[in-house]
Amino acid sequence: MKTHLHGLITASHGFQYLVEADGQIWQCVSRGKQKGYACGDEVLIQPTSPQQAVIEKTLARRNLLYRSVAHRSKLIAANVDQIVVVLAPEPTPYELLLNRCLVAAEDAGIPAIICLNKSDLTNAADDWMQRLSIYPQLGYPVLRLSALHDIHPLQPWLEGKTSVLVGQSGMGKSSLVNALVPNATSSTGAISTALDSGRHTTTGARLYFINPQTRLIDSPGMQVFGLCHIQAGELDHLFPEFRPYIGQCRFNNCRHLQEPGCAIQNAVATGQISTPRIQAYQSILQG
Repeated sequence: MKTHLHGLITASHGFQYLVEADGQIWQCVSRGKQKGYACGDEVLIQPTSPQQAVIEKTLARRNLLYRSVAHRSKLIAANVDQIVVVLAPEPTPYELLLNRCLVAAEDAGIPAIICLNKSDLTNAADDWMQRLSIYPQLGYPVLRLSALHDIHPLQPWLEGKTSVLVGQSGMGKSSLVNALVPNATSSTGAISTALDSGRHTTTGARLYFINPQTRLIDSPGMQVFGLCHIQAGELDHLFPEFRPYIGQCRFNNCRHLQEPGCAIQNAVATGQISTPRIQAYQSILQG
């Protein structure tokens, strides 16, 4: 039996991982209490039985998407080409969560697209497409589709890439996976109308092969996206439309809240920066 194998993490849940290596799937654990592995990581594993192994080392990453609260991080996916933020008209989506995801994408240097699912809910979808109309001009394409009826708008964007689906619970990420990967066993679950939120049907990240060149990572639904790893002084740089105005404020330490002579606030007043985006920035900045 080989002492070390080069593999790909295809599923993660707590300290448990599935790794594809040497033509098979290995059930793996981390060495000791190490938990710094993500779905999409390339790793070296040491087999301990015909189907089990220990992860010994993570190979160099191209990027890493994660969220954080005080003193704790949750790794989402590694080595991805793009982030697909999934929204839907029902249950009510949080636009602030969308903006938090986009900030995390900018921080990780990963392109992001926005996918409005459940487009068959016509009137509500029309309203949300209008609300989302500010994002394409910021570099975030917006796609409208239905996982249950028509996923064709998304398919060309995925081809030849490794993409990760992120978003709040109930937006239909698992239904998208089931539509894109016919043999996926992803559970769709039911939406709790009483709580106006989706039940968490995906408990760990899972990587699927749409074809040999195209990979899709489904991540657990979330209600919050912590950004404690981002310093307050760096946040404005992670809003693309803010960048032309950074350094033009009257005060060098301007936080773009209510300071006089703020170039970004002036850009909001003249319509160069949208109100929802400055509100999102201020909400994230103030915790």
